[in-house]
Amino acid sequence: MDIRKAALELHSKLKGKISVLPKIAIRDRGDLSLVYTPGVAEPCREIAVDRELAYSYTMKGNCIAVVSDGSAVLGLGDIGPEAALPVMEGKCVLFRQLAGIDAFPLCLAAHDADSIVSTVKAIAPVFGAINLEDIAAPKCFEVEKRLLDIGIPVMHDDQHGTAVVVLAGLINALKVTGKDKKCRIVINGAGAAGIATARLLLKYGFYDLALADSQGAIYKGRPGLTPEKKDMAELTNRRGIKGSIHELAEGADVLIGLSRPATITAADIRKMNSPIVFAMANPIPEIMPDEAREGGAAVIGSGRSDFPNQINNSLTFPGIFRGALDVRALAINDAMKIAAAEAIAGLVTKPTAQMVVPEPLDPGIVPAVAEAVRKAARDTGVAK
Repeated sequence: MDIRKAALELHSKLKGKISVLPKIAIRDRGDLSLVYTPGVAEPCREIAVDRELAYSYTMKGNCIAVVSDGSAVLGLGDIGPEAALPVMEGKCVLFRQLAGIDAFPLCLAAHDADSIVSTVKAIAPVFGAINLEDIAAPKCFEVEKRLLDIGIPVMHDDQHGTAVVVLAGLINALKVTGKDKKCRIVINGAGAAGIATARLLLKYGFYDLALADSQGAIYKGRPGLTPEKKDMAELTNRRGIKGSIHELAEGADVLIGLSRPATITAADIRKMNSPIVFAMANPIPEIMPDEAREGGAAVIGSGRSDFPNQINNSLTFPGIFRGALDVRALAINDAMKIAAAEAIAGLVTKPTAQMVVPEPLDPGIVPAVAEAVRKAARDTGVAK
């Protein structure tokens, strides 16, 4: 199948993948008087007295904004808000189809953190949660941090959704290979997803972990590091390895690719320890599955849907937000993310090298993840 031609034809035919539909038909003046004036004034009066009633009388409790500035879209880079819109629409389709959540794409012509933050705060009264998407690092860290206190859950999915699915896949890949939390992990890519994944893996109990960016290994004292990378230098690379990703990967048990296409070779895999390889750059991974297999990888995953083991955040965000909305969580914390990862891993009862995560359209994913997230939110006191 020519995916390029088919995708362009589909999008041209549909003129966008989502639409807004009413929940009620206005058939007569009686309906009109309830849906609009004068009846609509009654919920307005009630909400004016108690703003929490917006969850009862409006769409707020089941509606998410998918917010992007188009500065880091897929592997395409800074392509702008208009070009980002197909991705955000697609995300909204998944929210609706998989989790029953109404979602609306908001692609902003605003690239600086101040403008994005102020815009999200201004629109927050309409939505029950905010999904930040495809905002470049390091700006994305600042934007998310400044929005965590707005009273509704805010999650940058490129960071945390990715981290959750990597952890889920790794939990099962360790079972397949007989490795454990003492394994040596290398993450190729120290942007939003790479740093968030490192943080969640450390939180889960992995400790022999190192990251590389385009300049090579991140280590204490390396000049020119961003604040986030400096934090990683303090927490990771306990061996103090310097050099390129190729040197960093030697002897490692796990290679997680969150970087650019074709940055890893079969020769790199041969120098590793029968590794778990999750090459997740999209649409072209750091190493293609057949080449990783040739190099001796024991378990292989990618971000693509045309290969086994799709390590993609589409397995995570619908259920995470479903659970957070259900309990009106104030935030999405690490306990909720870890609970989501364990729930996803638990859906594969007998992991194999060909299946360490469930199929992305498995109808059991969202209910399992949502229930785990609801429980974790209650247990950690962020549920209302």
